Amino acid sequence: MRRYDPEAIAQHYRTRPWQSLWRAVSIVWMFAGFLLGLQIDQWRGQAGDHQPRRAAQLRHILTRLGPTFIKVGQALSTRPDLIRKDFLDELVKLQDKLPPFSNDIAFSIIESELERPVSELYQEISSEPVAAASLGQVYKAKLYTGETVAVKVQRPRLMPVITLDLYLMRWAASWMEPFLPLNLGHDLTLIVDEFGTKLFEEIDYLNEGRNAEAFAANFQDDPTVKVPSIYWRYSSPHVLTLEWIDGCKLNDEAGLCAMSLDPDAVIKIGVTSGLRQLLEFGFFHADPHPGNLFAMADGRMAYIDFGMMDQLDQSTKETLVDSVVHLINEDYAEMARDFVKLGFLTPDTDIRPIIPALQAVFQNAVGASVGNFNFRTVTDEFSALMYEYPFRLPAKFALIIRSLITQEGLALSLNPDFKIVEVAYPYVAQRLLKGETPALRRRLLEVLFKDGKLNWKRLENLIAIARSDNNFDLLPTAQLGLQYLMSDEGAFLRREIILALTEDDRLHTDDVQRLWELVKHDFQPGRLVSAAWGAIARETSDRAAALLPSVATLLVPRPEE
Repeated sequence: MRRYDPEAIAQHYRTRPWQSLWRAVSIVWMFAGFLLGLQIDQWRGQAGDHQPRRAAQLRHILTRLGPTFIKVGQALSTRPDLIRKDFLDELVKLQDKLPPFSNDIAFSIIESELERPVSELYQEISSEPVAAASLGQVYKAKLYTGETVAVKVQRPRLMPVITLDLYLMRWAASWMEPFLPLNLGHDLTLIVDEFGTKLFEEIDYLNEGRNAEAFAANFQDDPTVKVPSIYWRYSSPHVLTLEWIDGCKLNDEAGLCAMSLDPDAVIKIGVTSGLRQLLEFGFFHADPHPGNLFAMADGRMAYIDFGMMDQLDQSTKETLVDSVVHLINEDYAEMARDFVKLGFLTPDTDIRPIIPALQAVFQNAVGASVGNFNFRTVTDEFSALMYEYPFRLPAKFALIIRSLITQEGLALSLNPDFKIVEVAYPYVAQRLLKGETPALRRRLLEVLFKDGKLNWKRLENLIAIARSDNNFDLLPTAQLGLQYLMSDEGAFLRREIILALTEDDRLHTDDVQRLWELVKHDFQPGRLVSAAWGAIARETSDRAAALLPSVATLLVPRPEE
């Protein structure tokens, strides 16, 4: 089976009930023993003393249960705000410090898949794996052409374990759905199916290689993100050879300090690249735990595992941008409609009573209190809303939310005071101000106008938010804005600016003065003149180019009739 097919899997295990029954009993038995141990520690007053031992016990249980449960442990290992430190220290080991399988088996898989002896494929290869994860293990090797590479070899007999766990998870989801509130039970089996689909994609290493190249193409203009090259001649569905990355895991503070890297700068690269994946490309890494992300000595961040990826359609991507715009505008009625479009609310939902609830959750996300807001805040608030209002989790958002909480959890492990919105807001504000596409320009106008009138205060807020990123240069953005204003597309905005400046038959110089006070330090007179002249020159050049065909038609003599 190359693709996830829940019906085929169910049909297989229905005729083998002893396998599913034995697995279910094993799972329940292991976790029952763990929970009973915790309770006994509480009764005896020894919970604190035995905590490290219980944490190690949980890690061993997840390891023994195999890749499906290891994936759950990996997700939990990125949440220092949710998991006690002693448990966290153990769960982190699930990222790349799992028990390896034997070298003899690994090398025989390489030779079988690539149809050549290991000694002919690689000039050198490490005698032991350098990392062992849930689905495979990695060796460091050197090709005969001189390149240092990572050789990823898949664990044997993964398919029977994964399919059986997915069958049991899906059965449990379908059994629980009728007994859960609609918002919790809705799409529960579809969420399992989404996870199953991605897990099947993850165990196809050729698919992972294609994902890596698509991801690299998206970030080819970004000097802060590194994606390893794939060596296709040395790869197959169960063996992947890729460029070796020298660096340290993102949660390794000592490693970051040894390379003189600023943890906050590394966090910013991770958050910004994550936002680009969701809001620009729609193709995102759904498993960004520390074992898959490395900081390099030159300041770049490297992604190394592309097995679990997902693609957003254009409509979803645009609605996500809309929801951020409505958050900036504090337009909670429109935000409620965004939740309907995204599938968190059904189309027939009466959103009127939900609007004040959304305001209560998000009102602290803007303005001066932005530093007190993070994704944990939203999830905590929404846990209450889920019971009070008919919110539900669409299956397609399970991976998005997993990716977001994993990224923020990683950031929190480096800086407990980090707030993801402090980076997200400037990024979105900058994209809106640059207005690189017609869709973004439409959303910028939506931000700037209220009740059909230009709102100077919103423009001030947007610029202030964008400038909170010290690396943001306002001048190129102003140049793009001037170029847009002079274009045919900018005629509406030109007219509205004039109307705003002359509203009520008086010249509103005070609005312009406030705006100038905000931006004047970004502009040197020489640079300002140069930007304006560049915009004029480009506009003149474009119009001249448009006129050339007509002029040429007039100059070329017509053939005699």
